[in-house]
Amino acid sequence: MKNFLAIDTAGEHMTVIACKGGQPSVVYEPHCGMNHSVALMNAVDAALSRAGMTAADCDAVCAVVGPGSFTGIRIGIAAAKGFCAAADKPALGITTFETLAYNAESDALAVVPAGRGGYYVCGFSRGKVVLPPQVADGERLTELAKSFELVSAAALLLPHRIADPSAGLLARALAARAEECGPLQALYIRRSQAEEERARRGEG
Repeated sequence: MKNFLAIDTAGEHMTVIACKGGQPSVVYEPHCGMNHSVALMNAVDAALSRAGMTAADCDAVCAVVGPGSFTGIRIGIAAAKGFCAAADKPALGITTFETLAYNAESDALAVVPAGRGGYYVCGFSRGKVVLPPQVADGERLTELAKSFELVSAAALLLPHRIADPSAGLLARALAARAEECGPLQALYIRRSQAEEERARRGEG
């Protein structure tokens, strides 16, 4: 795609990209985890204004669907759906893993800290998923590091390459095809802490 709006509020950072004719305007905030709902629309306005476009000029609206912050994922998806509905445009879901493994030249394991000592991981080889998304503990991550290069936007205790999630989002959206568009579905690999607490209490 050459013309799109892309939103990533799935993690601590926030990225908004408005791309017109393949020329991107990027708004990136590295530490925005508690302010996505407040900062997002201003960032969208700024990116669109710099690109000289509106949502109506987009071929599609992209959103990072996770894994990551449960609240952040919902904010990004809701915003993207709103723009799609208002401008009658299709949507494209992009995973956090894709934004991390976008330029891996070897077998790569995209790693997203999941809290409580866990990690969300997904393995890629030549751009194709070879290890489905799952949760790994530290021991499992160490074992996987023997077969994959670890890539993450966060600091890890194991050797890894730091990925630029904004560059990954841009690369993935530029490479997207129209037939990939469809309903936005959040990628939740495990239940939220609140849901797990309710389950332990027998409330669902």
